[in-house]
Amino acid sequence: MASAATVLGRLSLIPNLSSKPKLKSNRRTTSSTTVSVRAQASFSDPFVLQLAESLEDSLSASPSSSSSSTLSLPLQRIRDSSAETLLSTPWPSRKDEPFRFTDTSFIRYSQIEPVSTQQQRNSSILDNLTETQFPNAVIIDGFVSNLTIGPSDLPDGVYFGSFSGLPDDLTNRVSEFIGNFDSGDLFWSINGMGAPDLIVIYVPEGCKVENSIHLRYFSGETGDRESKRLPVSNPRVFVLVEEGGEIGIVEEFVGKDEEGFYWTNPVLEVVVQKNAKVKHSYLQRESMASAHIKWTFVRQEAESEYELVEVSTGGKLGRHNVHVQQLGPDTLTELTTFHMCVNEQTLDLHSRIVLDHPRGSSRQLHKCIVAHSSGQAVFDGNVRVNKYAQQTNAGQLTRSLLLKPRATVNIKPNLQIIADDVKCSHGAAISDLEEDQLFYFQARGIDLETARRALISSFGSEVIEKFPNRVIRDQARNHVKGLL
Repeated sequence: MASAATVLGRLSLIPNLSSKPKLKSNRRTTSSTTVSVRAQASFSDPFVLQLAESLEDSLSASPSSSSSSTLSLPLQRIRDSSAETLLSTPWPSRKDEPFRFTDTSFIRYSQIEPVSTQQQRNSSILDNLTETQFPNAVIIDGFVSNLTIGPSDLPDGVYFGSFSGLPDDLTNRVSEFIGNFDSGDLFWSINGMGAPDLIVIYVPEGCKVENSIHLRYFSGETGDRESKRLPVSNPRVFVLVEEGGEIGIVEEFVGKDEEGFYWTNPVLEVVVQKNAKVKHSYLQRESMASAHIKWTFVRQEAESEYELVEVSTGGKLGRHNVHVQQLGPDTLTELTTFHMCVNEQTLDLHSRIVLDHPRGSSRQLHKCIVAHSSGQAVFDGNVRVNKYAQQTNAGQLTRSLLLKPRATVNIKPNLQIIADDVKCSHGAAISDLEEDQLFYFQARGIDLETARRALISSFGSEVIEKFPNRVIRDQARNHVKGLL
């Protein structure tokens, strides 16, 4: 595998890109891997090349990012494969099926600047943090700025921290799985090439972690909408739960400035081994002027359980790609998500669940509210039941409320069944509040505005109540109530 510098260096050979700046001549090169002429010819987006060069330069300038000679092998492997992918991946447009309803030109026509160093002003974020009862990490612009673990927070054998801090006996065990996931889209590759560090959560065999681990993400550097300077950060987290282990993961993305102009591009990879359980809580309340594009990849082995509960309300553009692959029988996957657009926003959920083994089970509920005439929600849910996934039970339901004229929701449920002994269903509903329900309230002396607020709040509470932790549940409920 060629290095990121080597791969990008070859781009100078591509026709029609001669006007782009050359990479530094002192970068390391090898001849072990060659890029095919066909791949070079297919690359037609100089903007992506320029962005890739900026990502590489930002890592070289970062004092906290390891040099190529000392960089951990898994992280280097991720960067190398991501760099090669960028060779032939143009920026997505509305002509591409996965982005047919999602316009990313907001990012494309900004002046993207990868965040290369931790800013001194980040101390103000740490000073104003509310306390949490969980072992937690504060991640600012992709860098771990604070790690808080009490002496009794985590059982013996559990690891939570940077990959570089892994004990020697765990390094090989964890490295086996890192970088072995299926490739995602362009944004997945951008994260792989631009991630300054790799945060690892490891749970040993048979260990049940009572306290959830809380990951709090902030953007310390913000740009300017007038000049279109858009800082981008690429946090990356890897979770390995060995056989019989259990843990809860809480991810919270917060915009410290309601009008902050930035782009957060995170990736979470999760390996759930046999008979293990992961409960994943995800609360996204970024700035209303920001971009938030997240990838979550999950691999489940036999008899394992993965549960996602998500509430997303922030971002001018917010997109969550969730890919789950069941790698053994008797496996359970449950996705429960709620998106709410109260501004000129696009909130998008793209999910994919692949069932390959007998007696697999998946349940998915997606709900969204669009309460702005220029707001848009997107749901693209794909469930694939392959030939050997007999006796599968898979259900998918999406429900949407449109509360303003010209509010938009684009729904694309997709259930592909190759097996013949299954119990599968999907459904979709889009509407305003029902007149009968409003009349029921009014007949009991409750005014129309109060009735509408109560019905809208209860619509989302079905998802919010699924958060396993009371603190996060209350936080999400209060946040949604404040927006309404």
